[in-house]
Amino acid sequence: MQASRARLFKEYKEVQREKTADPDIQLVCDDSNIFKWTALIKGPSETPYEGGVFQLAFSVPEQYPLQPPQVRFLTKIFHPNVHFKTGEICLDILKNAWSPAWTLQSVCRAIIALMAHPEADSPLNCDSGNLLRSGDVRGFHSMAKMYTRLAAMTKKG
Repeated sequence: MQASRARLFKEYKEVQREKTADPDIQLVCDDSNIFKWTALIKGPSETPYEGGVFQLAFSVPEQYPLQPPQVRFLTKIFHPNVHFKTGEICLDILKNAWSPAWTLQSVCRAIIALMAHPEADSPLNCDSGNLLRSGDVRGFHSMAKMYTRLAAMTKKG
């Protein structure tokens, strides 16, 4: 557990130092628990998520970095690899392809890449996956944009 704390403190310091280095990601550690983090990530450009800001919750195990963090979307998102109700993310690096070389920041980058390039063949959201697999890209984009506007964009007025 001491090694994981040391690693997380190192990542915390890096995040503080590089706050402006990656404007698409804002990682914040819980004040009272180094094993709980949240992130705000910007939807990638030229995707239906563009203009949206999505909140992620990180639960880091005591065996970190030997085991991956549990990450889920707190913001509703219409995406084949994200469970619509729970926010669970289907991403290989959070499961069997995890490496201790990954950091919380690089996990955020991987999630942004997944947002831009959905994998419809392993869906957690079958409705979303089925739209893409059947070739209805326009329908998928329409639904994803609608949910981005409803859940991930600040209300004006």
